[in-house]
Amino acid sequence: GSLSQRRLMDVRLGELPAWLATCNLSPQGLLGGVQRAWSSYYEKYINVRRGGAPGLSMLLAGYCLLSYGWNYQHISK
Repeated sequence: GSLSQRRLMDVRLGELPAWLATCNLSPQGLLGGVQRAWSSYYEKYINVRRGGAPGLSMLLAGYCLLSYGWNYQHISK
């Protein structure tokens, strides 16, 4: 397919600048990318027939790291 329709993991390193130039970097485009990433994560790890704890534990671990980063200066004192 064309370069603009490829996913990031399918782009070669030499093609990366051209691929980034085709991306929509407007606020609406970035919001759409976040929505696509969330739905992909949700379908792969949370909304599965025989799901387990991995998806939810990754989400919880991400929240813990993000929370620690937000409160780092308060914790370090």
